[in-house]
Amino acid sequence: MDLKSILKSLKLNEGNISMFLGALIILVTGFYVIRYFRNLDTQNLLPEPGQTEEEIEAISEGAYTIKKGDTLWSIAESQYGDGYKWSEIAKANDLENPSQIEEGQKLVLPGTTQEAVSGAIAGATYEVVKGDSLWNVAVRAYGDGFKWVEIARENELGDPNLIHPGNILTLPR
Repeated sequence: MDLKSILKSLKLNEGNISMFLGALIILVTGFYVIRYFRNLDTQNLLPEPGQTEEEIEAISEGAYTIKKGDTLWSIAESQYGDGYKWSEIAKANDLENPSQIEEGQKLVLPGTTQEAVSGAIAGATYEVVKGDSLWNVAVRAYGDGFKWVEIARENELGDPNLIHPGNILTLPR
């Protein structure tokens, strides 16, 4: 096959190629939209079905009321997306026996206060939580996302896109 016949074949199938590429764009866009909403859900920014406004507000303020069938593992998975954080919940609540929790008991969830989720950062240091980015930290610390560069420079970050939960960042003031 020579170049002329290939170009002629492409010209004849232009409508099919356009339709295929359009469908591909729709699929990719759909994938990213679904991924976006799943990410919101894993960060507990979307309420669970059947949650009352009081429960939603309590969770955003760092409190959790134990429901029937809950375990520290299941609570950690639903609130942090990581079941292994059950030990942090147990430690924050001074639970002598973490396997003995009761329905209706209120727990403090470390790192899930409204300030940690979306509020301003006032201190000179900040502990990174799951879902953080330098842009979001800069917005919360300075009200200007473009100051992420200063945070990266101050902390001598080789790759500013690579921060992990638990990292302590120095915030230049």
